[in-house]
Amino acid sequence: MNRGKGAESSALSFLEGQGLDLLERNYRCRMGEIDLVMKEGDTLVFVEVRQRSSPDFGGAAESITPAKQKRILAAAKHYLMQFEPVPDCRFDAVLFGEDGKPEWIRNAFLEQDGSAARFR
Repeated sequence: MNRGKGAESSALSFLEGQGLDLLERNYRCRMGEIDLVMKEGDTLVFVEVRQRSSPDFGGAAESITPAKQKRILAAAKHYLMQFEPVPDCRFDAVLFGEDGKPEWIRNAFLEQDGSAARFR
């Protein structure tokens, strides 16, 4: 298993331990990919998982660039086309640094005005 898949599996176990349920793993469309689609209560949670074993080129959070966020947002819009009405949703990140411990950031992606990226 490569490191990325290992981090995804660790993030999935961690989030399930926090009470979230898995809906999709590695959802792909032509616009992008979402590592994990989870459900917390009535809220869909799109999760980006990042692992960095060294801080040399920025940490795990810095690796989620605006371009990467844009692709995740586009993939999420595609995923949400199956729902009517569109449920509440948010974008989280689970980050793994050198210590290997998960850091869960809820509402990790922000719109340009600084508000949390959400669909309603």
